[in-house]
Formats: sequence, structure tokens, C-alpha cells
Amino acid sequence: MQPVLLIDFGSTYTKVTAVDISNESILGTARAFTTVETDISEGLQNAEAALKDKIGQVEFETRLACSSAAGGLKMVAVGLVPDLTAEAAKRAALSAGAKVLKVYSYEVNEDEAQEINKLMPDIILLTGGTDGGNKHVILHNAKVISEIEGRFPVVVAGNKSVARQAAEIIERSGKQTRICENVMPEFNVLNIEPARTAIREIFLQRIIQAKGLTKVQSLIQGLLMPTPSAVLNAAHKLSTGVGNEKGIGDLMVIDVGGATTDVHSIAGGEPTRSGVVMKGLPEPFAKRTVEGDLGVRYSALALTEAVGIKELEKYSGLSDHTIMNHVEKITRYPETLSNENVEAALVDDSLAALAVKHAVERHVGNIETVYTPFGVTYLQTGKDVTGLAKVIGTGGPIINSNNPTGILKQSLFDETNPVMLKPQKADLILDKSYILAAMGLLCEHYPETAVRILKRELRLVGSGE
Repeated sequence: MQPVLLIDFGSTYTKVTAVDISNESILGTARAFTTVETDISEGLQNAEAALKDKIGQVEFETRLACSSAAGGLKMVAVGLVPDLTAEAAKRAALSAGAKVLKVYSYEVNEDEAQEINKLMPDIILLTGGTDGGNKHVILHNAKVISEIEGRFPVVVAGNKSVARQAAEIIERSGKQTRICENVMPEFNVLNIEPARTAIREIFLQRIIQAKGLTKVQSLIQGLLMPTPSAVLNAAHKLSTGVGNEKGIGDLMVIDVGGATTDVHSIAGGEPTRSGVVMKGLPEPFAKRTVEGDLGVRYSALALTEAVGIKELEKYSGLSDHTIMNHVEKITRYPETLSNENVEAALVDDSLAALAVKHAVERHVGNIETVYTPFGVTYLQTGKDVTGLAKVIGTGGPIINSNNPTGILKQSLFDETNPVMLKPQKADLILDKSYILAAMGLLCEHYPETAVRILKRELRLVGSGE
């Protein structure tokens, strides 16, 4: 036996997955409430104790971990034009597994600087200008960032002509900087991988200390990545395949959590109909979006406000009074389980379903009809995933639901809102064993094994046919 322990420090639960590499099998999984407010190692010890009750005493060769505890990796992105360098900065941060608190464009003013100070980001990504283009804005914003309180690191990924100068301005305030290639070296050309790599390296070097995760450093072989990066890594490898192991094709992963709902799509997303013209920046093949107002525990009140109480009433069939009582309870006590209370479970399912619906609508592209002197033109913004064949659901609210199929069906094309380019006829698949993040970690060392385990463990629960 060649046992490996994979750990996911979540915002609500710490999950552990034991894998035998030699047999390519899952020995067992367990979870415990994350104890980030006291000592995060307590939650890990509790989860390991629960795992030991299931599989007995096992000496693990390796322990690998990812984390979204303590708010995950929180970032602010600063760019020049909202639809260009600022959007490129946002995409770089999201692809690195960050929760983007806010994106700022043009010259950051005093009020915005005070707002950034209150947001207390873990990292700021500073961009602006194509190479050889606008120099003034990035230098102005570097000066503003240098005057903001805090010792957060700054990744500078803007106009190469002044990137060093911008970094030096920030460094004089005592903040660490990392210079990397421009996220948009030319107009409409994206280059987000260098910034993504820099963000991940800083996460490993600095952020695990800020999150109190050094308390478990002696127990593991290192925090490899933020949890969303692990999920995206697993989704990408499962879709495209790796080595001699074939992938399953284009897919979407929807991860509903207590604080956020993340959507990952692995697909080209080009127009599928003739006569449609792309608008905006090119879409990444592996795309992630995160919705901080669509979580079903910590963000339950924000989710209720975002989707509207009437929509929750319609979906659940319950009164607004019943819904709000439960929403207020789970916001105060996120560890609340609703399995034994029919009405509470129905509210939870409704919250999860509408989180899926709205998160997917924000993730996918849309079609806009434009009337010109030469006739009707159709503009596509974002990805067209109408032909995508597989939607995978993960996260406690979906996995622990009695109706995961109903929840996942909210990700599919809606005839009443045909401008949204959601999947039309996709298989609905459940990460029943809650292993996507764990397999993303495993992909770092044993990618083919991870893909084979995913193919075997994921369960078909419905279809959009």
C-alpha cells in the first residue's frame, strides 16, 4: 500500500481524503468543522480522528493540502480600462484561485484607496497599459497603493516600460513586490499565466502565515495551492486528459460553498451559430468565476438579497417568514445541519439551486441583438457553452442534498431567458465523494491516477435531455 493524505481546509469544513496510490483507490474520506478561529490544526485532528474510525490506523507517506479557510485568498485588482487591463487583472487573480474583492480602473482616488484599506486584501495585482503604452496611470496607482496601510504584497504586471519604476515606488513603503510579464502586452492579447504563477508563489510563501496555517506546517508537506486552484486543476485534467489517460471532453464544474459559489468551465466557448460576432476580450479555455454573494451559509443573507425572496418562495413553496428564519439562523450558525428538518432542508436546497442558476448565468456568455444600417448583427460576450456535454456538481450543499439533480438542472439552458448561453443537453454528474479538490492536489504528483479515480468515482445523477 502507498497511502497519501489529501487535506482541504474549507471555510466551513476541513475535509480529508485518504488515497492508496498503488491500487488507485480511495481508502476513505472524513470531515470536521474548520477551527480557524482558534487553532486550525484542531479541525484537522478531528477530521483525521473521524477518518481513523473508518479505515483504521494508517501511516501516510505524504500529506498535501489546499485551503480556502479564513476567507481564502483575497485580492484586489487594479488596471487601466475596465474592459481591458482591469478585466485581464481580474482573470489572472481568479485563475490563481483568489476571491477578487473588487476591481479598480483608471486612476485610483482617495475614496477608493480608503476602501481598499478597509477591504484588507491579502495581495494586490497592479496592472495598466500595454507594453509601451500608457505609463501615467500605473505610476499614479503605484503611489496610491504605497500610501495604503498594511504590508500586503503587490504583484506588478503592467506596462513593462515602467513596471520596475512602479515596483520601486511601492517598495519604498515597505511592501513586498513581484514584477512579472504584462497581463495584456498588446491590445486584446492576454498573458495571465506569469501573474497567476506569481500569485501562487506568494500564497505559498506569505499567505499561509497570515491565515494561521503555519500551525499545521509540521503535519503536512506544504500547502500547494488555494482550494479553487485545486478544483480547477482537477477539472482541467479530467477534461483534456493527461499522459496516456484520455479526458472526458468539455465540462463545467459548479462548486457551491458556504461563502461563495465557484463555476469552472473547461471549453473553448466560441460562437456555435453562424452570423455571431465575438465582443470583448478572448475567453480563457479554463475559466473560473467566483460569486461572493452566492454562498449558502456565511453569505446566505446576501444570496437571498441577490436572487430575491420571491424567487426563493416560488422555488421552495415556503413562506417568506419560514425562509428568512432559516437564512438568519444559518448565517449566525454556519455549522447548522438541516437533514432532520424537512422545511430547513427545502430552504437549503432552494438556496443551492438558485446559487447555481445565478452563478452559471454570471459565468456564461450572452447574445445581444444589434440593429445596424446593414441589418441585424448578433454580438456574443463571454463563452457559448450551449453544446457542453457534462456539468459536475460539488460542494456540501449539493452533495448532501436529497435532490442534487434538481439543483444541478438550474445550470441548464432556460427557454425563458434564451440570451444566456447555458448548456442545453448536458449530463448532470455529482462529486458524491467530495474529492475534486483532493484530486486536484493529487494531480501535482500523480495526474493519471487522479484522472482515473475521478472517472470511477463521479456519479451520473441526471441529464438535460
